[in-house]
Amino acid sequence: MGAGIILNKTMHKIMIPKNLRPLLTSLGKFGEDLNMPVYAVGGFVRDCMLKRPGGEIDFVVVGDGPAFAEHAKDRLGGHSYVVYQRFGTASFLHDNLKLEFVSARKESYRDSSRNPDVSKTTLEEDLKRRDFTMNAMAMDLGPKSPGKVTDPFHGAEDIRKKRIRTPLEPEATFSEDPLRILRAARFASQLHFEIDQDTKRAMSATGERLKIVSQERITDELLKILSHDQPSVGFFILLETGVLDIILPELSHLVGVEQRDDHHHKDVFEHTMKVLDNISGMTDDLLLRFTALMHDIGKPRVKKYVEGTGWTFHGHEMVGVRMLKKIVPRLKLPNTYLKYSQKLTGLHMRPIQLIGEEVTDSAIRRLIVHAGPDIQDLMTLCRADITSGNPARVQKHLSNFDYVVERMNEVEEKDRLRMFQSPVRGDEIMTVCGLEPGPEVGRLKGLIEEAILEGHIPNEHDAALDYLMKINNR
Repeated sequence: MGAGIILNKTMHKIMIPKNLRPLLTSLGKFGEDLNMPVYAVGGFVRDCMLKRPGGEIDFVVVGDGPAFAEHAKDRLGGHSYVVYQRFGTASFLHDNLKLEFVSARKESYRDSSRNPDVSKTTLEEDLKRRDFTMNAMAMDLGPKSPGKVTDPFHGAEDIRKKRIRTPLEPEATFSEDPLRILRAARFASQLHFEIDQDTKRAMSATGERLKIVSQERITDELLKILSHDQPSVGFFILLETGVLDIILPELSHLVGVEQRDDHHHKDVFEHTMKVLDNISGMTDDLLLRFTALMHDIGKPRVKKYVEGTGWTFHGHEMVGVRMLKKIVPRLKLPNTYLKYSQKLTGLHMRPIQLIGEEVTDSAIRRLIVHAGPDIQDLMTLCRADITSGNPARVQKHLSNFDYVVERMNEVEEKDRLRMFQSPVRGDEIMTVCGLEPGPEVGRLKGLIEEAILEGHIPNEHDAALDYLMKINNR
């Protein structure tokens, strides 16, 4: 299979990865043997044009998709075969590459559900049901015309213009499958494309239809937006179209909430987007990116204007911790997201509060102990939280953070505090003090830990035991 393809009667170049050419040629031959023409479609064709790597390949079979997939799996030695006969879809893994096959189909939707009624059809009809023109192209794999691209909606031109547009009337496209609204924002973030204005207006007009989509699928799209190198693009689009107010209103409520930054004010939503983009340039960790998105979520509930100072947000971090207790389960995210985001949101002001003070060992100990194994992530979040437009101010804050980190390393090396707990454990306290299990054991253990954190005794077993003997029966 060559690299030249035909697009609307004009020869263009498309880069098909060398390692995939034998596979695509084999699939085209299987289609000829079975009298079932097969085409690579959607994201694979788009990504080849963009010279971007892809993680899977979708195929349209003019015929019985699952039957073709089963034949291909057996001939290629694939594994992990999955079939959905109702939707005419099947997939398997080949050399850890997911291959998904679907019968050419048309779909009709009812108002109350995004699950379509499906029937077989032609390739051209199948392409009409695709979400965007850039994904509504099909590349022939057959030996008679290998690499020929069917592009009825000028998807290649839209790729060249970096434009996201629906193949058919956009309101109908989004109404029948509302998840496409979030996919538009996600593709804009991922590819740095602009959304066509008619398409964007339709996103606003049909946003309420997202209420029929399962939360799991909505959250999956949100996480995909978070995974890209500039997630703010997607979230600004969701805000502009009114969709954010439907799927994550706590975030849209940050708009218009001003925060004091010396002599000017900046919107908390814009600040959050800068923090999110900053942290996305530092780490791929979705947990940390999600926390950056949520870290100031409590500010609208505590904002207060103080004459001579401006807007203040005292205690917003702890309000955010409480809000996350409802937001994370509502998004159907794992409990790990809740515990992690609550911890870092609750602590994200602590390193900042140390700046400008004489940093005591006690304050450093408490920060290290409370953050535990997530201390480095906390400091990454704090660095990302510096969004001033003044380079000198940014550098000053970063230097201050460097000093705090230096002090943490000194104290931790001295005290061995990571994963800290009392060196005298509960069972030993019960034995020494003649106690049964109960609150008194916890109280004594807490007093020992407090004495270590305050620097009254070293973080050593014998010193802690001596201290226990002194405070027993106090």
